[in-house]
Amino acid sequence: MENRSLVTIAEHSREKIMYLIEMAKEFEKHTNRKLLNGKVIATLFFEPSTRTRLSFETAANRLGARVIGFTDPKATSSSKGETLKDTIMMVSNYADAIVMRHYLEGAARYASEVSPVPILNAGDGANQHPSQTMLDLYSIYKTQGTLDNLNIYLVGDLKYGRTVHSLLMAMRHFNPTFHFIAPEELKMPEVYKLYCEKHGIRYVEHTDFNEDTIAGADILYMTRVQRERFTDLMEYERVKDMYLLKLNMLGKAKDNMKILHPLPRVNEIEYSIDNDPHAYYFEQAHNGLFARQALICDALGITLDQVREDKTIID
Repeated sequence: MENRSLVTIAEHSREKIMYLIEMAKEFEKHTNRKLLNGKVIATLFFEPSTRTRLSFETAANRLGARVIGFTDPKATSSSKGETLKDTIMMVSNYADAIVMRHYLEGAARYASEVSPVPILNAGDGANQHPSQTMLDLYSIYKTQGTLDNLNIYLVGDLKYGRTVHSLLMAMRHFNPTFHFIAPEELKMPEVYKLYCEKHGIRYVEHTDFNEDTIAGADILYMTRVQRERFTDLMEYERVKDMYLLKLNMLGKAKDNMKILHPLPRVNEIEYSIDNDPHAYYFEQAHNGLFARQALICDALGITLDQVREDKTIID
């Protein structure tokens, strides 16, 4: 049987990404359907989440599926020593697909190898976050009208930020130019810079963050410095407030520039920017619903043609 799990966006071709964007567009036109009537989606969150979990659960519910799962592993048998494999095998008895977030890098890959049902990676440590990347790609496409030849500026925690790692890998098909803006302690890891070089992706590194540095951006992708990823809290305190986007820094911004953020934000973007036309992070989060509906359906073998011909739309 074909493994339809979503572990990393790096496994998707340009054609598959554009296919999923087209499917997300269909779900944005008509969100409420009964395409998944009778299906069960399990959400297993071994690590805290608000947006990703609620977005996946809403996506499943609006497609007519039932949702089971947990948000606190302390309340499950994993607290008694049950292995991840046993948890996955047990839950797969009850669900048609499993959405999983885990604190260990590689956990999603392992789960996909042992599970008889599709696994959708909702984040594994500092590694990958492919469903976030899909909604990011959809947001970029909606705001720019294309994914090709864009200047994408990644700001903040580029060392532990799994969202920027996934986005970088997905954009390899679209001839981007990346600008990595981070302090030395949080700069883009060498493995991802080598990935850029291997795939012919242009990139420039900066430590300065000011009006002039970001003037050429089509997409300004802000990230939170993630306290939970640090083992040295002194290091966290030293870098947590280094890059704050202020309203007066947007004076030279391109008209088409949009500010994205995977959220939650802490102190990376001034609240005064929320009403600025460049701000797009709340709409970005909303786009997650349509992108995740597309990913769930794709994992369950539902095609774009089936979505377009769907007669179960609820207006």
